[in-house]
Amino acid sequence: MKSVKFIPYALLVVLAAYSSISINAAENGLNIPRIGGVPTLADFEGMQASTTLARSMSRVEDFIQREPFPGQPSAQRTEVFLGYDQNNLYAVFLAFDSNPELIRSNLSPRENIFRDDHVGFMVDTFNDQQSAFGFYANSRGIQSDSRWTESSSQRGGFDPTFDAVWFSDGELNDQGYIVSFAIPLRSLRFNELAEQTWRIQFNRHIPRLREEAHWPYYSVNIEGRLNQAAQLTGIRDVSPGNNYQLIPFFFAREVDALDRTAFGGPRFDQYSEQEVGLDAKFVFNDSWALDLTLNPDFSQIESDEPQVTVNERFEVQFPERRPFFIENADFFATDSPLVFTRRIVDPEGGIRLTGRSGEYGFGGILINDAAPGLNRDADDPLRGEKAEIAIIRGFRDLGDQDRIGFLATERQLGDGYNRVLSFDGRFLLDENWSTQLQLIGTESEPSTGGSETTGYQRNFMINRVGRTYTNHTHFLETTADFRADLGFQNRWSKPNTSGVHQSSGLNFYPENSALSGWGASVFGVYLEDRQGTKIFTQLQPSVNFRFETTTINFSWTDYEEVLKPGDFPGLNTVNAYNYDSWRVGLNNNTLESVQVRANYQQGTALNLVPPIGTLPSVADTSRVDLSVLVRPFDQLSVDNTYFLTELDTIGGTQIFSNEIIRSNWNYQFTKELSLRFIAQYDKTEAGPATRLKDDENLNFDVLLRYVINPWSAFYVGYNSNQSNFEIVEIEGERELVVANDLRRDGDQFFVKFSYLFQR
Repeated sequence: MKSVKFIPYALLVVLAAYSSISINAAENGLNIPRIGGVPTLADFEGMQASTTLARSMSRVEDFIQREPFPGQPSAQRTEVFLGYDQNNLYAVFLAFDSNPELIRSNLSPRENIFRDDHVGFMVDTFNDQQSAFGFYANSRGIQSDSRWTESSSQRGGFDPTFDAVWFSDGELNDQGYIVSFAIPLRSLRFNELAEQTWRIQFNRHIPRLREEAHWPYYSVNIEGRLNQAAQLTGIRDVSPGNNYQLIPFFFAREVDALDRTAFGGPRFDQYSEQEVGLDAKFVFNDSWALDLTLNPDFSQIESDEPQVTVNERFEVQFPERRPFFIENADFFATDSPLVFTRRIVDPEGGIRLTGRSGEYGFGGILINDAAPGLNRDADDPLRGEKAEIAIIRGFRDLGDQDRIGFLATERQLGDGYNRVLSFDGRFLLDENWSTQLQLIGTESEPSTGGSETTGYQRNFMINRVGRTYTNHTHFLETTADFRADLGFQNRWSKPNTSGVHQSSGLNFYPENSALSGWGASVFGVYLEDRQGTKIFTQLQPSVNFRFETTTINFSWTDYEEVLKPGDFPGLNTVNAYNYDSWRVGLNNNTLESVQVRANYQQGTALNLVPPIGTLPSVADTSRVDLSVLVRPFDQLSVDNTYFLTELDTIGGTQIFSNEIIRSNWNYQFTKELSLRFIAQYDKTEAGPATRLKDDENLNFDVLLRYVINPWSAFYVGYNSNQSNFEIVEIEGERELVVANDLRRDGDQFFVKFSYLFQR
């Protein structure tokens, strides 16, 4: 921690660590009683504590809005009753509503509740103001859970991949709705102490009013969330115990698919695949979890949301969904994402340890990855080789949301390796200002041997939050030989880049107006290489208008992008490109049955897919992003997405048109049982001014799900895909050519079953 690289920031560290400014907005704590039974909805018949058990619980009321009118009392009354026993934490919400017929309540898959009225709470079980467990449910008791990480950077906020076993129930009535929560203590992690001190924050969301209300008040004028949560006391002599979870799984599929790399040319290949594996979790000393996996269950049942990838210069990031990496995933998160676990594609087994002791936290992962050695030629020295991966994370909390930590990763493949060492810190300077610092060093050697290279990255951020004025200033400098093979690098953090991006915004809340609020902001970027040559600038002023159920935003963006030799094939000189575009967006949820998000963009863009032998150029572009969610009745949801991107030369010649249409139909029979159908059509129409080829794809996906909890589930699915190809014989060999018609290129039928055994 005494690296000389941190000396320039020493003053900020000292100021943050010893600041005497109190930022705890939850002046009054909450004491929770031990209760003598399990509360049910019947204990609150008539929307009141109607039994002795219900009346023995602590009560919370007087929720305050954060949106749309910060600081104002909630438009609807909410009461929460809280208690615990040796095994569970209990919360019962009474959500009163003066217009109960307008409550948005649907029978949905787990996690898909946030367009409905819902209630929930966050609990910081370590009282460290750094992370918390979040539990939410709609009026039917449909669950969603997540992990909150305190940070102003991209690593902060909610992580919905967290899953836990807990219980909920809900019902609508003529006064509103009731929801009960029972959170097993063994699903939580907390200090091994006789008397616990936690932090808790309750919230309610009313979508027809765009209202987000909390107890205690969660102010927009104070940096941080958990520092504004109420201290929760009264929990004594409890422990989740040294429990374990065993999750065996079985996965089988029948596949008939086109093998494009087959010997002698592409051909169809039919095969069967069966996998049996085991995920295991052992929890000890209340706060430590050891995860083991053998033949990991990395079959992904849920499909990724569509993203436009044509004419994109930088990689598109998809979220992690696989169970093994979920426990305390925020432990490994730093502002520069150095652990992007989707880089680990095909592991055979792994071990993972995460936990806390007092002010200290630790995480470690040991795992391999067979993917790098697959599908290589017989004479390739890396054929059959596996990458060996080790990750270590440690941190110490300094109080008042201050934290310092380190992260080390190593990936070995063949004769090469990539090693990364990072030191980071987050410090709260006062009620409004915070800063994050990170210094990263890397050491690498090619997999087939060669000279060693070293690199580093410096990352400094300072942020301000407030009701009226917000600010984000972020400086990054990355050397040319910086490599983080397990990480994710975007435009700001790519090698041989130095620069800053800055965002400042003003928000206003007019009174006696149809507007609930409006704001204006300016986002700017300046990047150069480490030799001082400018490589990218961006200036984006924008304005937004917020109504009760509608948000409208406008922006204009001006870019200058510089390409140097090596950035593009055949480019031998430094070329600068200037382009700009304007954008208008709309988000409307006035109706329960139809909700719309739409964006339209027009202007110019950089064409990165010109004909072979030619260089990039500025081109005319337009883009439509449209999402329409339709709920004909409360058991059926139809989520439709449409993307259209067009690029033409300034002279009007077509470069390409890319179209994505996706329709996701879900019918929920019960909380546990659902049937999902997805149809997705992708088409790229290549014009004469591009190297692209016509590409067309049609996919159908049917999935029957029976989900008891995140780990006990049964799936039966069928997937079929078609694309525009034809196999032709040329001089005795088969070749794949682009065709005008769609032909089946693969289908599969699969079954997956997993079950949680827990003690």
